Amino acid sequence: MTRQSDPKATEKRSVRRSETSRLERRAFLGALGATAGAFGIGATAGTGAGAPDDIQKATGIPGFSCDKRQFTCGQQVTAADGMVSSVDPIASGVAATVLREGGNAVDAAIALQYVLTVTQPHGSGIGGGGFMVIYDADADEVSVVNSRERAPHGATEDMFLDEDGDPIPFSERIQMGEAVGVPGTVMGLETARDLHGSRPRQRLIRPAIDLARDGFPVDRVFAEQIAENWEKFNEAAKEAYSDEDGNPLTEGDTHVNTDLADTLEWIKWWGADAFYEGPIADDLVATVQAAGGSMTADDLSDYDVTLDEPVRAEWNDLEIVGQPLPSSGPSTVIYILKLLESLDIGQYDLRSPEKYHLIAEATSLAWADRNEYMGDPEFADVPIDGLLDDEYLAARAERIQVGETLADYEGGECVEAGVPPGVDAPQATTSPDTKYGSTSHFSVVDGDGNAVSYTSTIEQFMGSGMMVPGRGFMLNNELTDFNAVPDGPNKVEPWKRPLSSMSPTIVMRDGVPEFTVGSPGGWTIITSVAQTILHRYVYGLDPLEALTEPIVFTTECPPITWEDGVPASAREATEAFGQVWRDESDGDIGNVQVIDIDDELTGAADPTRDGQAVGFDRSGWHWPTGKRGHGKTD
Repeated sequence: MTRQSDPKATEKRSVRRSETSRLERRAFLGALGATAGAFGIGATAGTGAGAPDDIQKATGIPGFSCDKRQFTCGQQVTAADGMVSSVDPIASGVAATVLREGGNAVDAAIALQYVLTVTQPHGSGIGGGGFMVIYDADADEVSVVNSRERAPHGATEDMFLDEDGDPIPFSERIQMGEAVGVPGTVMGLETARDLHGSRPRQRLIRPAIDLARDGFPVDRVFAEQIAENWEKFNEAAKEAYSDEDGNPLTEGDTHVNTDLADTLEWIKWWGADAFYEGPIADDLVATVQAAGGSMTADDLSDYDVTLDEPVRAEWNDLEIVGQPLPSSGPSTVIYILKLLESLDIGQYDLRSPEKYHLIAEATSLAWADRNEYMGDPEFADVPIDGLLDDEYLAARAERIQVGETLADYEGGECVEAGVPPGVDAPQATTSPDTKYGSTSHFSVVDGDGNAVSYTSTIEQFMGSGMMVPGRGFMLNNELTDFNAVPDGPNKVEPWKRPLSSMSPTIVMRDGVPEFTVGSPGGWTIITSVAQTILHRYVYGLDPLEALTEPIVFTTECPPITWEDGVPASAREATEAFGQVWRDESDGDIGNVQVIDIDDELTGAADPTRDGQAVGFDRSGWHWPTGKRGHGKTD
């Protein structure tokens, strides 16, 4: 998949480099899990007799239909020659057509992300950033395109404090111009295409342009986010997301965004330069400055991605590979999984009190160290090798006991950070606000074995609430991921990237990808990804079962957040151990998208936001979908 890059683009990048809303989980497994057709068991997944009833028709995509023999659509589907799993049926369909035309996984991912800018602007878009983890089958290597947003050069460490030195409330902070980071998504997509793509930009961005110009039906989640964020929208956003009578768009309405279509046309012809220099950049800067931010045209023209070496660690005879810092995600996922491996969590039943207790305690230890030590490695000396050191993690795991807790949670105590190798003592960093932001995650695998696990974001749903007037895209509020109180490795500094929890991950066996996984959800991303991997590999669940199995989340401080389906008996039993739970379920945590890679490809899309997996078979013959596990039930 690797190709020679454009010398001019490479030279330009080298110069630049020098300088929630909670949605109700359907009663999915309860209603469908007992039905063979739900997972395609004993029947051919896709269209026709015995097909699952979870197919979402994606219309308006030239050359694509779930009724076509070469495509298989649903919550969990199996195919031979390509697979896409995303939050949006339209975007999944577009990516699948790119694969059918001979494009590779990176080509399909680029087209998909541009479409998400149009159809899912509440979760991600060109006004944000992200992390793309790529396995190149020809080169047999994993690389990372890091397009995380940066603080402008004019950012100050106290910019989220009020005149008394106290943190500005988070609900206000997210709407400040100071919250907007320099966007990275366009540069990330163009860099990935330059290094790994095989199709011209014009082909990959055209579906997004057509959707923006011709319109598409607003789905349930998009409509909910318009309604819930209406009061934080600027006038440009309200105009874009309202009908001809000025009322917020609702489910089923047709959304047309000609301003965004025009913006994407500029990018189609001129690439990243059209976004980072010239009229679009000027309008972006003017929008941020009008809201009190310091961003300048130089901040945009100076921006570039970094090409990172992934973080990787052995676990259960596998290798977990993902985005390194400034995302804490995969590193913290590894930390949690290795603790649970030491504790032999698989000896306990899937919904047992002991399992939930061990997950909560391991997560608390991980978050104590995450919040104390992790930040942008360009600015902070992060002891990441020490944090993932096997002896250190084994010692941390020894602190966890069934029947008791690490701290007096009922008394309001929190778990303290450890002292990993290379550190003299913790600095007692101020604990940041718990963040339940949102992003988009998707995975793509092609028939040649190339794989992409990509998480992109504008931080909160609808980001800062600011749309660039006349340009049609929302701006992020990514800089609220910095600690408001200026201490520790994640304090605000000029040109720094805020610590992330995004966790685009590839699970490898014998050096070859076997499972791609990621999720949105702010801090809860980490727990969603870790527990999906745990359910897949330790408990042997099918991909869809693994991502819909109820999970729990906590930080170094109580209480435990939980999904519907965590048994009351388990919660009561762990309360006797000393755990503290929220009184009510949070409904759903995350929105996981996965692809399982074996002799065939099995994609699964989390039902919480109406996502869809689309498989591609060049011959038009569909694999029968059966149950297959990697865990102790094999």
